[in-house]
Amino acid sequence: MTSKMSPELIVTNLHRNFTGVSATIDQLLRFQELNYDIMLSGSPLPTVRTKPVSIWSALAISRRAPCKRRHILWHVRRNCEMFWAIFARDVLRFPIKTVFTSAAIRRHSAFPRFLISKMDAVVATSPKAACFVPNVVAIVPHGVDTARFRVAENRDMAWQATGYPGLGGIATVGRVRPEKGTDLFVDAMIRELPKRPGMTALVIGKTEVRFARFQADLERRISEAGLSERILFTGEIAKEELPKILSALKLLVAVPRYEGYGMTPLEAMASGTPVVVSDTGAYATFVANGKSGLLVPVDDLERVCKAIGEILDDLDLASAMAQGARETAEKEFSVARELQGVGQVYDRLWQHEAAA
Repeated sequence: MTSKMSPELIVTNLHRNFTGVSATIDQLLRFQELNYDIMLSGSPLPTVRTKPVSIWSALAISRRAPCKRRHILWHVRRNCEMFWAIFARDVLRFPIKTVFTSAAIRRHSAFPRFLISKMDAVVATSPKAACFVPNVVAIVPHGVDTARFRVAENRDMAWQATGYPGLGGIATVGRVRPEKGTDLFVDAMIRELPKRPGMTALVIGKTEVRFARFQADLERRISEAGLSERILFTGEIAKEELPKILSALKLLVAVPRYEGYGMTPLEAMASGTPVVVSDTGAYATFVANGKSGLLVPVDDLERVCKAIGEILDDLDLASAMAQGARETAEKEFSVARELQGVGQVYDRLWQHEAAA
């Protein structure tokens, strides 16, 4: 529900590009707008109906408290968004309460630490992230839309429908760059694909100009290994096409050297695809029950190759993990659970103001 006057919740997306943070806002807001009187401030989001307004419009409307509330909640995720929320609350003295979602698993620099310390409530997306920020009132993982990402009726037929060669696929999804471990995936595929003649590997993601030489070097190594027709760089894939590909894979490999949170393993899991993930971001929590995939140390090619082999060479294990991945996504990491967890934080702030 949206209103031109006195929203109870303002969600900010003050970044021109559609980033990983934008994607998590987009997914949650699509459900939140059915439950709250919402205003979106900043850049538009692809799947939400709420039309964005400028930060100036958000500030102007925040001068007055919403109907039946003493405060408007501002839910922010970035430094600049925290700044504007604090400015409106503490300098302009508008009736605002602030909620910040933190996914980073590293110590923030001085200015972000100062901004975070001024938040009324901080939501961490993982236990690791909670260790690096103050004022944490809840740990609420980002959730995956389990209706959008779902299990294919027939994985082999689903792979054929993608149009990619071979009898099955392995993929990594993310920007092509060293931080994302693209080179680890490629090196693992150079070792593992010759043992599995029917498999094709996909590197799915955009390559920025500054990493063009990095990709060119990977393509050279692939060519020297004679695998240019079996390890393919797809570029960025349309948002609506990704669920079809993830549900057709035999395995998703996500081995970045650093990740703040990381949604692609969850999207694969919701699609019934086992995962091999490095121990960064929230990945350890995704496979903590041992049902969904395998965790490997960061930047450890030998362990990546071993984990890939363990799953692909054991059909019973792969089948059990496919089922376990879907169950884990539904029970522990659905967007419905995120909506509930964040909603409890909002309610706590609103209830606190009612008691004041």
